[in-house]
Amino acid sequence: MKAFSAKSKKLLVVLTAALVLPQPLLMPPGARAQEQRAVQPPMAAADPAADRTAWASSEVSGREASKAVDGDAATYWQPSSTDREDMNVWLAVDLGQNTPVNKAEFSLNRADNLASYAIQYSSDGTAWSTAYSRSQSPSKDESVFFEEVTARYFRLNLTLSKNLNVNVFEFQLTKDVNSETPVPSDLKRIYFANDDGQEVPLNGELTLQKNAVKTLNVNGVTSSGSIVSLPGTAVSWISAAKSIEISSAGAVKALKTGASMVNAEVTVNGRKIKSPDFWIVVEDPAEFEGEAFIAGTSLSHPALRTEIGQPAILKAGDALPAIAVRANTALTLSGEVRRNGNPAPGITLPVTAFDKGQRKTVQLAGPSTAPGLYEIRLTFSSPGRPDYHDTFSFTVPNKAKAAGTQSSIAYLNEDGRMTYVPDFKGNRILDFSGSGYKGGGVPIPNVQAKAVVSPGAGDDTRRIQDAIDSVSQMPLGPDGFRGAVLLTKGQFEVSGTLKITASGVVLRGEGQDSGGTVILGTGTTARNLVEIGGTSGVVTDSASKTAITDLYVPSGASSFHVADASAYKAGDKVIVRRIGNDRFIHEIGMDLIYIRPGQGGTQQWGAFNLDFDRTILKVEGSRITLDVPLANSIDLKWGGGELYKYSDAGRIEQVGVENIRVDSEFDKSVIDTVMDNEKTDPYYADEKHAERFVVFNSVKNGWLREVTTTHLSYSTALVSRQAKWITVQDTTTLDMVSIITGGRRYAIHFQGQQSLAQRNHVETSRHAFVVDSRVQGPNVFLDGTTDKNFNTSEPHHKWSVGGLYDNIRAPISIRDRAWLGSGHGWAGANYVTWNTEGALTSQQPPTAQNYAIGHVGTVVPGLVPSTYDPRPRSEAFWESTGAHVTPVSLYKQQLLERKGPDALQNISRLPLASGSLNLP
Repeated sequence: MKAFSAKSKKLLVVLTAALVLPQPLLMPPGARAQEQRAVQPPMAAADPAADRTAWASSEVSGREASKAVDGDAATYWQPSSTDREDMNVWLAVDLGQNTPVNKAEFSLNRADNLASYAIQYSSDGTAWSTAYSRSQSPSKDESVFFEEVTARYFRLNLTLSKNLNVNVFEFQLTKDVNSETPVPSDLKRIYFANDDGQEVPLNGELTLQKNAVKTLNVNGVTSSGSIVSLPGTAVSWISAAKSIEISSAGAVKALKTGASMVNAEVTVNGRKIKSPDFWIVVEDPAEFEGEAFIAGTSLSHPALRTEIGQPAILKAGDALPAIAVRANTALTLSGEVRRNGNPAPGITLPVTAFDKGQRKTVQLAGPSTAPGLYEIRLTFSSPGRPDYHDTFSFTVPNKAKAAGTQSSIAYLNEDGRMTYVPDFKGNRILDFSGSGYKGGGVPIPNVQAKAVVSPGAGDDTRRIQDAIDSVSQMPLGPDGFRGAVLLTKGQFEVSGTLKITASGVVLRGEGQDSGGTVILGTGTTARNLVEIGGTSGVVTDSASKTAITDLYVPSGASSFHVADASAYKAGDKVIVRRIGNDRFIHEIGMDLIYIRPGQGGTQQWGAFNLDFDRTILKVEGSRITLDVPLANSIDLKWGGGELYKYSDAGRIEQVGVENIRVDSEFDKSVIDTVMDNEKTDPYYADEKHAERFVVFNSVKNGWLREVTTTHLSYSTALVSRQAKWITVQDTTTLDMVSIITGGRRYAIHFQGQQSLAQRNHVETSRHAFVVDSRVQGPNVFLDGTTDKNFNTSEPHHKWSVGGLYDNIRAPISIRDRAWLGSGHGWAGANYVTWNTEGALTSQQPPTAQNYAIGHVGTVVPGLVPSTYDPRPRSEAFWESTGAHVTPVSLYKQQLLERKGPDALQNISRLPLASGSLNLP
């Protein structure tokens, strides 16, 4: 936070002046008399500070320590670059005699490289005590009060957050004669007060319009119960937000839209007293009226629901809606209306010209509505800019449906194909069918063995790795494979980590039961047993960047417009970057997460992007169409989007692990009863042993199948962030061994994109089927079961998007996790639970939706609202609770429609390699 100046009319006795950073080591002034410089402030000769000297941790020529206390606001002290290497520099001053001080002021050239500072004092210039310190967002201009101290020597001690140049101007130490006792010595607590003097409760809010100024009121309560008003200059103001600035007197200026947590703090007898958390929210009604936002649009109809995540439906025969437009720049509006993908007969959108700032309502012309899905496609043309686009949607339902209980927003029509009903901006349930090996619907191949390894005496790690390396040196065949390494029946001791780093290599066993191939993780090293691929993944081509020119691209869309499509063609591998700026964070409330009760540690979110890994299907003018839909909307208000080409030569592909049983040694004497924040029956809790079986790093088109794992601490499979098109199927996870708390027991763990986990069974996990933070879907969990759950399957934290839990029998939670963890907040957006069973929580995050369709089981309220945080949260789109719907599986129906019935057979449980395929 920045500080802005406020004039003070208080009588000050000026004891010292300006400040800047120099070279010599700290010594008492007498030890380095020749290197110290007398300070000549503009004071009367009778001033007790008159002949003081200044020295510092280092200085550069012309910017010595004395320049910080010479009374000239244009001069400054600067430390040497080598002095900054340990991220600590300081400036000291000798006042010549013991002097009372209760206020310090200084100015810097910048504050973004400053982590904290302290005002210190000393009787001998060697042993230092702290009078005041600040560790949260120091400002460029600091003016602070503290409990009065008397000393001859004072020091400004700066701790840097970045090794960048720092200049210190005008270091002043004063005693405010009107603040002899700024804080009562028997003060017990402090709090924010409203203008009527009433106490503001914990997490109270103050809303300000941009550029408004408001002085904060802080009261204190003494040991006798007396209430005192504390002067702002006696208070330290603590806030890390950028949407406001606070002066030393407590005057707040609203800078931009956002939320800021503020605390007041005072020091009494060396004891810090802090106020309850208080929030300042800044609003700006005109924030989206700049030319960069092109236009503001809305859809108008008295019978139409225009809310994100709610179906936009009109009845047959209803009048057509109108479009309200605010032009941020001079432009011409044109467009068309489509019904079921084709031009809507007789419906037109009149071409309309707008001056900058003009508002008009444009009425669609034509006959009343007939059944179908309507898209109102708008084009904004403006001189000197590419055309921008926007779309609205609404549906007039056709009552004819296939038989059975069906959803109203994703149902089989009379032709047996899925019909989707979007909201007014076109957001809809995703097509998830592109998830899994080879983009879904492709059988996992049985690969010819090229090497065979049998159990040996002692550790087998090296012998198995040598076989993997040998096959990795073989040429790739026409099918993209080099061959399989077969581990015969028996127990293999593995004390290390097996690594597959070449494409076309498969690690196969001869059975996942106890009489088959068993890999036993030995030793006390926490590790992964198998790692596939390296760490080098997608590399974007920055030269290919082009801006997305839709004001809004809905979740579930596969096409959008760009400023320049000339460099793109069908087949290009691309990253679609969805930008989420600070304004987006505020929109979803993640800059206003209440601090975790009793523990703290909660962090407000920062801006982040989502990079969707896609392939271009076709290019039509400026319109790009992708192979797989986007799992999050792109909104120009939140930063818009960008398109890039990419290369991924570092990814390996056509790799897998199959038909193996896994066990891990562990110390049975390590017992615990912790279960997150609760207690449970005693269990094995050793963590010095194998953590994960298979980790897919930089990989595409890989698999793990027909595997049973026991006694691991973390997971059977981790699909990492650089992985794509991975299938994990027909696995069993049993008897996990670890402490039952954060970060452990994530049995099937997705961080990558377009992956499928099907027919997996998990026991004793915390999060059986879990998705990490900011994961760009789609990803699918299909036909999975769990038992002995210690927590829920879920998107775990911080805005994972586009997941499907399809026919999963497990407790599932998709919610605002609020302060849990470090501030997990809204964990998942645009998720679907389809025909699930068990306990289910599903809430709607702002700007997005989650869908709970056909759930049978308990409906569990979210963590919030609660007594501590009563702010309302919306429920997800719930439908057919208590009864499953048709089709039985959303993923399978989508796959059937996209690739045909063979695709369903291809993802069924097929026989594994045997016979001659296991003979090199």
